[in-house]
Amino acid sequence: MIQIFTTGGTFDKVYFDANSEFEIGDSPLPELLAESNIHDGYVINGLMRKDSLEMTDTDRRSILDAVTASDARQILITHGTDTMAETAQVLSAVTDKTIVLLGAMQPARMRRSDALFNLGFAWAAVRLLPAGVYIAMNGEVFEAGAVRKNLKAQKFERT
Repeated sequence: MIQIFTTGGTFDKVYFDANSEFEIGDSPLPELLAESNIHDGYVINGLMRKDSLEMTDTDRRSILDAVTASDARQILITHGTDTMAETAQVLSAVTDKTIVLLGAMQPARMRRSDALFNLGFAWAAVRLLPAGVYIAMNGEVFEAGAVRKNLKAQKFERT
């Protein structure tokens, strides 16, 4: 059984026309999993609905506590990309589980989003990788502590 935690981020953003801005809404994860023909073998729990730039050390501790308390050995976490590397670093204290963080550069609800691809890639990664903490984005896997987001290039890279 794969445990999936949602935390918000661009992955879950929705455009609110009245405000002319994007805000975090309900996660589209169940729909994306169904679209990918994945109908069982997972449990989804929403931990928070935050932009990762608004995450605090307390939020990261809450994510760590949820991961530690989970009986699952394979864990996916949807997360905003801006501070995903920081959360992965905090989670590296967990050594007996395979934890994969994923996100999206464009909201999942947008036609040209990378969310669906990243979800499928992360699903495969969490099932195949050994215990550890990883970020799976845009066809690459990065180990916690050895990755950063390149804001200018809008991609993740090894440090």
